Amino acid sequence: MDPRMRNTLSGSTSPYLRQHADNPVHWQQWSQDAMDWARERNVPILLSIGYSACHWCHVMAHESFENDAIAEIMNTNFVCVKVDREERPDIDAVYMNATVAMTGQGGWPMTCFLTPDGSPFYCGTYYPPTPRGGMPSFTQLLEAIADTFTNRRGDVDNAAESIVTELQRASGGIPYGPPIDAALLDGAGRSILGDEDLPRGGFGGAPKFPPSALLEGLLRQFERTGSDEVLGGIERTAEAMARGGIYDQLGGGFSRYAVDAEWVVPHFEKMLYDNALLLRFYAHWARRTGFDLATRITEETANFLLRDLRTENGCFASALDADTEGAEGLTYVWTPAQLVDVLGEDDGRWAAELFRVTATGTFEEGASVLQLLRDPDDWARWQTVSDALRVVRKNRPQPGRDDKVVTAWNGLAITALTEAGLALDKPEWIAAAADCAQKLLDLHLVDGRLRRASLGGNVGESTAVLDDYAALSTGLLALYQATGSANWLDAAQELLDVTVDDFADPAEPGSWFDTADFAEVLVTRPRDPLDGATPSGASSVTEALLTAAALVEDPSLYAQAAADSLARARMPLERAPRSAGHWLAVAEASLRGPIQVAVVGGGDLLEVARRLAPGGAVVVGGEPDSSPLLADRPLVDGVPAAYVCRGFVCERPVTDVIGLAAQLNLPVS
Repeated sequence: MDPRMRNTLSGSTSPYLRQHADNPVHWQQWSQDAMDWARERNVPILLSIGYSACHWCHVMAHESFENDAIAEIMNTNFVCVKVDREERPDIDAVYMNATVAMTGQGGWPMTCFLTPDGSPFYCGTYYPPTPRGGMPSFTQLLEAIADTFTNRRGDVDNAAESIVTELQRASGGIPYGPPIDAALLDGAGRSILGDEDLPRGGFGGAPKFPPSALLEGLLRQFERTGSDEVLGGIERTAEAMARGGIYDQLGGGFSRYAVDAEWVVPHFEKMLYDNALLLRFYAHWARRTGFDLATRITEETANFLLRDLRTENGCFASALDADTEGAEGLTYVWTPAQLVDVLGEDDGRWAAELFRVTATGTFEEGASVLQLLRDPDDWARWQTVSDALRVVRKNRPQPGRDDKVVTAWNGLAITALTEAGLALDKPEWIAAAADCAQKLLDLHLVDGRLRRASLGGNVGESTAVLDDYAALSTGLLALYQATGSANWLDAAQELLDVTVDDFADPAEPGSWFDTADFAEVLVTRPRDPLDGATPSGASSVTEALLTAAALVEDPSLYAQAAADSLARARMPLERAPRSAGHWLAVAEASLRGPIQVAVVGGGDLLEVARRLAPGGAVVVGGEPDSSPLLADRPLVDGVPAAYVCRGFVCERPVTDVIGLAAQLNLPVS
């Protein structure tokens, strides 16, 4: 028997792949060897892509991949390859585009059939073990694909060639346009708010995903314009999410999305990237408005990251699973009777009314997801009740945790914890961010280039993609501003120099590939400038470049690259602003200069600058000439002074808090 006829996933650095190591399917990891084996056997590749916290990935695994009879069909007729989308976002992007092109929709688990050279010819998502809802059974599909590949190979090759041609055509860059202006951004804001679900918050209908990047972009627009309409849209969505079931009212942190339009029932997986992005937004909202709810959600979300997602080496795990012991919501949902059992009759009824736990239930089998649609009338009682429920919940079965450390998502967490720590005066959050950043640089930076992920202190082989470099660079720049340590600025510059060299399209200034020029060659080189659940690599690197240009001694390279990138952002901001939330945030910062505040001497002036400067502003404090932004900026009459600049235009230095506040709140037309 060929020694490759076995499951090879047990040695993977991906927890998702390891979940499938005991399947009877002879899963291979993505490799040239797997493709060569398919060519030798003259069989197609069955590519299955998912991630560890995915509910329907678990369902398909239990129904099909753990079934001996189905596994036998798979092993006989295919080379079966399993990929973790979080570890290999480049592979996921290519075949997700193919799936959407063929079916009109995508999702996970993703099921693609490829020729031995990796060209897709048939794609889909979840398939049931028996025919259901108009879908064929997975067995029927496998047999039909195997028969077509054997007996109609010409049709297969023609279909694959056509699909690859279309993928390559669609991966071109977006046009270069005029510079960003206020009219463009105001129009993008109006378009986004035009899609608002006014009664319930959010944009569009169910399912509802947290629009973290959109909210950050709109908040920066409010800071520029002072528009009550923009602020209202922000507050309605931010409060609806914070009070709904998508937010964990006992433990803090947000689930990946709500299945309904009212934010009541979540898909229970909790992703690091969602919570990092939302922590950043809620911290900025709290800083800007002083709203108690914003402050509470910021504190609870930061505590969730540090308590539930922090790994032993100080970095952050990727996710908590959607399922607990194979069931969604088992850890989190309650019935009225359970509340009475834990709290007693009076407190149990009070808690049920407060948390909207009903006799019929808001979830399944009469259970309810906790909501907090109004503040309690007795905060001390609420704290006592919540503490008691947390103790009981902690003793329930808990969801699994994907301990994989992803560079980009940890970069988002570093930025969020640093900026939230400054906003709420929590130096311990900044210290945690610095610890994580140092661990990433020590482990994930190999021979001057980043790796995508690690597990248990062992770095994987997968090379980092654009958003890894960009998000980590942004986090390092945030740490530099918070601490004044030049080591963070130096490290960010080194990463950005590699990024410009390896990811920029030399034929189209301002256009970026998502994979490096030395990375594995796939059927097409992915390039997607639109923002999704996470900011695109292109918008992320533009943020890093824009920030770095305000901090380094020679800004010309970074400033030009950022300007070129923003010129290509015009099309998504005009035509698809809901898919350009992070572009909006970066463009708003750019339109304001970005604002640069250099505070010599520190003290109250630096604290006020950090509290009042809008999102995307650059704020540095220290002694005169201690950094590029503080060069040639002395004390004024022997006392600390703040120098406020917008782009290349600077205000007169001010030495008092009132003068600084006035300069920071000047609108830009």
